Amino acid sequence: MIKNLLKHSLRALKKQKGYVAINILGLAIGIACSIIIALFIIHELSYDQYHENKDRIYRVNLDGKIGEQEVNASYSASILGPTMADEFPEVEKFCRLNNWGEAVVKREDIAFVIDDFAEVDSTFFQLFSIPLLRGDSKTVLNEPHTMVLSESTAKKIFGNEDPINKMVRVNTGQDPYRITGVMADFPEETHLNANILTSFMTNNRADDPEWMNNSFSTYVLLKPNTSPESVEARFPGLIEKYVGPRVQELLGIMLEDFLAQGNRYNYHLQPLTKIHLMPEVEHEVKPATDPKYLVIFSSVAILIIVIASINFMNLSTAQATKRAKEIGVKKVSGSSKGMLILQFLTDSTLISFIALILAVAIVFVSLPFFNDVFDTQVRFNIIEHFYYIPLLILFALFVGFVAGAYPAFYLSSFNPNTVLRGKLRDGAKNGKLRRILVSVQFLISIILIVGTIIMYRQLTYMVNKDVGFGKDRLMVIQSAGSVGDQVKAFKQEILKIPGVQNVSASTAVPGHNNNNNGYMLEGHDGQTYLMQTAYVDYDFLETYGMELNKGRFFNRGFGADNEACVVNQKTIDEFGIGDYTQTRFIVPFSDEGDKKFMPIIGVCNDFHFKSLHDRIGPYVMRFKEADNNWGYISVKFNTDAPASAINQIEESWKRFAANNPMRYFFMDEDFAHMYKSERQNAKLSVVFAILGIFIAALGLFGLTSFTVEQRTKEVGVRKALGASGYSIFYLISKEIVILVCVSTLVASPLIYWVASNWLHNYYYRIHLGALEFIVGFIAAISIALLTISYKTLQTLRINPAHTLRYE
Repeated sequence: MIKNLLKHSLRALKKQKGYVAINILGLAIGIACSIIIALFIIHELSYDQYHENKDRIYRVNLDGKIGEQEVNASYSASILGPTMADEFPEVEKFCRLNNWGEAVVKREDIAFVIDDFAEVDSTFFQLFSIPLLRGDSKTVLNEPHTMVLSESTAKKIFGNEDPINKMVRVNTGQDPYRITGVMADFPEETHLNANILTSFMTNNRADDPEWMNNSFSTYVLLKPNTSPESVEARFPGLIEKYVGPRVQELLGIMLEDFLAQGNRYNYHLQPLTKIHLMPEVEHEVKPATDPKYLVIFSSVAILIIVIASINFMNLSTAQATKRAKEIGVKKVSGSSKGMLILQFLTDSTLISFIALILAVAIVFVSLPFFNDVFDTQVRFNIIEHFYYIPLLILFALFVGFVAGAYPAFYLSSFNPNTVLRGKLRDGAKNGKLRRILVSVQFLISIILIVGTIIMYRQLTYMVNKDVGFGKDRLMVIQSAGSVGDQVKAFKQEILKIPGVQNVSASTAVPGHNNNNNGYMLEGHDGQTYLMQTAYVDYDFLETYGMELNKGRFFNRGFGADNEACVVNQKTIDEFGIGDYTQTRFIVPFSDEGDKKFMPIIGVCNDFHFKSLHDRIGPYVMRFKEADNNWGYISVKFNTDAPASAINQIEESWKRFAANNPMRYFFMDEDFAHMYKSERQNAKLSVVFAILGIFIAALGLFGLTSFTVEQRTKEVGVRKALGASGYSIFYLISKEIVILVCVSTLVASPLIYWVASNWLHNYYYRIHLGALEFIVGFIAAISIALLTISYKTLQTLRINPAHTLRYE
């Protein structure tokens, strides 16, 4: 029976080559989009799933609120892990991590810039399933100044030599590191990444007992069958025991009073496998993915499949009159309605399988482009993941059934007596359904068009918004510590280079913040305020082109400025500071009762020191002392072509920083990189919008071709009676224009609701107006009219005498 069904299907499809080609192409594109998005979602959900103990590993995050500043960050105090291991019976092991980012590793006189350098406890390989290729997992990192290289890093530094027990130096440190192991490269599907791991005990703060200094990530491995809630229930007691005395000591108030002021200080456990999908947590090693985008892309995949399926249903029912006699003959010959339904479902499933084969080819061709746009490594390995094949087959069967179900039931319901007499007409019910389906196609197309426009508007707004400082022609040199205490001399030398306008040294620059400190205000009853802190030199304000609202900046002529500070306007507004000249911040010291008073000498305009996802918060600039030589050196150019100046700066750097390579970035590019995710999503949205519109236009073209063919005689009569081509075109296109208008009206509130919710992810965002919806409507109308124009104009060019004679 199956053989006969396939034979009849092939024969029927062969007679309708144009209709079949349109359906196959539309379904193939829809299936390909669905496969790619499914692969992307599987890839994103697979992060950290490879760890053997993944269900028992948690990261301890800081959950706090000081003043108006919320803190949900991946860091904690160095002492937290050891204390939990000692006092929490549920904790089996802990591991701390300190990610440096880039580091310069020197082998003899050769320097290598290595990404992702991290310090970890010796338990790292016992918690995380990273294969150790050389060395003992229990001992490779149990001594200071020991190091484990990734396989690719070992190859980069040592070639084919055995790196074990070789010595290297890191950055400007004088103590060499001994290589004790080689590990496999980290897989891409991890929230961590490290090319070099060194012993955490090398860090001079490894045994730091300070509970208020949250600088490191802490991971814990819970014992089997342990509830994370039972561990979290112990945190308040731990904080009262250890943090409470430090609050009293540093801030002069009881912990209860500190919390009563509306502050919050706590820890919570974050499951390892959920870290990658929680972008609200700050200070991640790798950017997390917002789950909202997975929902958006899943929805887009479904919408594109819906458009392709609608094409199939519309074209199948429109072709009903061509298959009417076939159906009538089969019914008269004894075919049952069930057999006819099975035959038509076989037709649609066959088309779906052919489309699947084409879709798989499209996926293989387009995946490199997708990976390039998304900077990811999504793979489609059918051999490695054998279960893909049955899943694809089931998907093709599902699409074939969904797309072919209505046409099958509709076509099989024809009365043989009616169709054999040639009295079959496209019924009102069927025409009404077809109009609804076409409206749905346009509705989806308008959603895709307007959604893409809104995404791009928000992206353009973020990239072009005034950030409150001059980010153009501004180069930032990283690792200022490489020049040691010669920062001042280095600045003076590069200031002599033509094209260099200003030079400044600082511990932080916008977009690269490293200190979020607590302060008190004199006369504010012990209230604590959290502020981003940067230590800057005299030239910082001028180099960054910031403007002062009030007061002055640090000045060489005022010796007491090294004890003062400059704040942004948000600090004044948010903390309710009246006369700033009479206001001093209090900086708590670690020694009991020892406090430092810091007067405010100036107030600068607000500027964005984070991306536009976050609101501008309080910011304080303190004076950078000569012995504080770590951080950044910022160089402002007065030319748009600074290549020559950069070459001369690099020559100067070599003299001051020995063999350390000069690593730098441009501030405008760095800020643009903050919106990499938005840019990727916007590009992908454009692609999906184009594909969705193309599939809809393809179906509309097929439907118009059929409609015009059915109305050829009517067109000939109207032309013979003197009707103009414009009036005939209007007659044929009028219904499409009405459908687009209806679709726009239905789509607009839906888009507005979805877009408004999406824009709430950004503190600084565009305001939705009518423009996006008007553009979407015009685009949909234009695409629809262009689609139906070709076939309509082709029919209008036919001589009516020929048309009427033919009929």
